[in-house]
Amino acid sequence: MVVCGDDGLAHRLAAELRGVYGEQVTLVVPASERSVRPPVVVRARAASALLDRVVTAAAGLTGNGGGGNAGTVPAAEPPGGVRLMEAAEPTEAALAEAGVERAHALALVYDDDETNIRAALTARRLNPRLRLVLRLYNRRLGQHIEELLDQAAALASGEGAGGSADGTGFDASTTVLSDADTAAPALAATALTGTSKVLQTGGLLLRAVERPPSGDGTSADPGLATLALLSPTDSAGPGVDQGPTLLPDAAAVRAGGGRATVVLEQVSYAGPSLPDGRGVMPWFASLFSRRLRWSLAGMVGCVLALAVALWLVTGIHPLRAFYLTLLDLFAIDDPAIGESVGRQILQLLSGLAGLLLLPVLLAAVLEALGTFRTASSLRKPPRGLGGHVVLLGLGKIGTRVLTRLRELNIPVVCVESDPEARGLATARRLRVPVVLGDVTQEGVLEAAKIHRAHALLAVTSADTTNLEAVLYARAVRPDLRVVLRLYDDDFATAVYRTLRAAHPRASTRSRSVSHLAAPAFAGAMMGRQILGAFPVERRVLLFAAVDVGGHPQLEGRTVGEAFRAGSWRVLAREESGDAPGLAWDLPDTYVLQAADRVVLAATRRGLAELLGRRGRAGT
Repeated sequence: MVVCGDDGLAHRLAAELRGVYGEQVTLVVPASERSVRPPVVVRARAASALLDRVVTAAAGLTGNGGGGNAGTVPAAEPPGGVRLMEAAEPTEAALAEAGVERAHALALVYDDDETNIRAALTARRLNPRLRLVLRLYNRRLGQHIEELLDQAAALASGEGAGGSADGTGFDASTTVLSDADTAAPALAATALTGTSKVLQTGGLLLRAVERPPSGDGTSADPGLATLALLSPTDSAGPGVDQGPTLLPDAAAVRAGGGRATVVLEQVSYAGPSLPDGRGVMPWFASLFSRRLRWSLAGMVGCVLALAVALWLVTGIHPLRAFYLTLLDLFAIDDPAIGESVGRQILQLLSGLAGLLLLPVLLAAVLEALGTFRTASSLRKPPRGLGGHVVLLGLGKIGTRVLTRLRELNIPVVCVESDPEARGLATARRLRVPVVLGDVTQEGVLEAAKIHRAHALLAVTSADTTNLEAVLYARAVRPDLRVVLRLYDDDFATAVYRTLRAAHPRASTRSRSVSHLAAPAFAGAMMGRQILGAFPVERRVLLFAAVDVGGHPQLEGRTVGEAFRAGSWRVLAREESGDAPGLAWDLPDTYVLQAADRVVLAATRRGLAELLGRRGRAGT
């Protein structure tokens, strides 16, 4: 396996392939990588200084929670058994020296899309049977690149892009992934429900729901499957380090009656509740404010009342009465000289109503013009906004998280310091309020209505910024749910435990994007379609679509026999024919056929063992 990259994802991916799958890995990094990575440690140590302040403020806590672990960054140095190679760019010479011509798979995880595409085209020419995994932010471009490289592999090898290269199960497929898309569902779901996870890919929407302990080990509604038993206790103590039990069997679920469970549920997602566009009311409401709409409605009622009064006083036809009222309203009728007193009074009232209508019409015109003028500008948070999610950062990750939150119809207020950030266009299109300013400056979070927010999601690329924003928000709202993105795993654990100890009644979660994305990239390099990943505390559960044929652990076995506790579990079977989809109601007695393609949940080591390549990895 060859991994080329210039950030933390490359290091984590190399460690994943070596430590979990037991593969021989060559890691290609820029020559300045060794001098570039240490500032991550510096950031962690600087952030730990901020952490010490909250530790000092917390009763009975000492300042050694994050300082010791902050200086250890496993991803900064290559893991054992990984060959490290330095190259400024993934040129043809560099790829050849890395052994791409003899490699089974190549992962290109540079932060620049153009660099990954250029290297992929070169690698496909050097080795047409090479499996490629690319990291691209542009999803539409990624689809075209997949088709192009697969077609090139099929023409060069003459065996098709999906065929086996050498009989070992390796194919020359191309997979385009995005670390932002992989991590965004987990980050968004964590901000909403703390421990619930949402996975959406290819029309598949799953939700992992945390349920409290049942006491007797039974569950009224087990959902599609029980994914995990959480740690025995949720407070700081010896039980925290025991960790969750992934994919337990029925006996383990019954024995763990005092532990919370994570249950998988299927959700039919139909998109946010947007107006259907029929009639004029949605268009009317988007142009005019609520106060102006009520004013216009009052004027219409007044005109109707005057028309009815004129009909009752004069006895003329109702349509003629309404017509005369409009003429009087716009002052284009002759004066009612010689008419009855009632007619004259109604004409005066109609004229007065016409005078009152003029400023209302003028306000409507000005407001409509202002609506069109501000359609391309950023919105400000409304005055009465509450129960929303405050999102810090509109970079690659923040933009994907914002899209996920709006798909769930969750109100969001964004905070961004860069007026040229890539996510501002998305926020403008989705009509999401944005506060431009440095979140570390006083008053910025207040402008985002942090005191009435439901959760704070800090996903900027700077660890210190995320931590400082969380500490300041907790000072304003001690019970606020917070989710912060931190690079270093050890430092994230220290932050999580310290904030949880300082604020035991508040929900605190720390997530690493590269930690969430690395398993999906590693699974794709092993030649299986990884649908996504769910974080379960500090572990990760993978969901993959696997062909049953060629796997003795699955082929010819029933669903119940194929289940291996702690490793993998078959969840659904893909159906073909007139109504393709997923069959989730598979009985335990269903026999898996070689032609079946199933969706299963697996741990990382379980997936490695299922692929038959764990022999060299050991335990």
